[in-house]
Amino acid sequence: MTEAQIDECPPLLFFDTGVGGLSVLGEVIKLLPRAPIVYAADYAGLPYGMKSEAELAARVPALLGRLVERYRPALATIACNTASTIALDHVRSALDIPVVGTVPAIKPASELTKSGVIGLLGTRATIRQPYVDRLAADFASDKLLLRHAAPELVYAAEAKLRGEKLDPNIIQDAMSGLLNQAGGDRIDTVILACTHFPLLRDELAEAAQRPIQFIDGAKGIARRIAYLTKDMTWPAESREGIFVTTGDLADIAPYRSAFAKYGISRFEKL
Repeated sequence: MTEAQIDECPPLLFFDTGVGGLSVLGEVIKLLPRAPIVYAADYAGLPYGMKSEAELAARVPALLGRLVERYRPALATIACNTASTIALDHVRSALDIPVVGTVPAIKPASELTKSGVIGLLGTRATIRQPYVDRLAADFASDKLLLRHAAPELVYAAEAKLRGEKLDPNIIQDAMSGLLNQAGGDRIDTVILACTHFPLLRDELAEAAQRPIQFIDGAKGIARRIAYLTKDMTWPAESREGIFVTTGDLADIAPYRSAFAKYGISRFEKL
């Protein structure tokens, strides 16, 4: 993309630790199929769920600042629950463009559940955040919210998009960690509170061995992005999407066919 093209139609920037944000990008493409896309993955910092709040509060705004300087997007989306729950306010303070975050879909889950028992799968960092406590208090105070940290699902989702065979024990352990808790037998709705996890929706549903509805925030995020960019004029035809990584470009090769499904075929290093 030339400098003139960037000025003419700034892209939408998506930021995650890895491929999880593709679950959000897929919903955005349905609403805005011609919007130019820059997808950034902080592979050098993976996994965020094991980092401290202080580390992420410093790292995420710094990286997004560099990305905004290089690609000059119209809007940035932090397509990562962990990064959003910890660093969203810091990023918004640092940038002069709209920033959309990703938070656990507790409100819609509380409206969907019939049993009153909701499961939440996330990273260790996400499930312990006071932000999640506040969402639960505001929107699900009359519900039982059971949480389970399943960081191994991040690596399982990455492996799936590389075309590798998944270890079924990882999927089963994640679901068992929820369903085997006291009250877990009444869970009818599970919040996928990490953007990697919807990429494993079919596998998680099979491991549940009974009807459970899985919910994430991707559709709501897509609607929010469409609203914030409603005055934008997109190109007449979709352009080549850009993938940028903080890690080694050679490590991206196994993902290329998966990225191609989202119109991403240009790869760069930050």
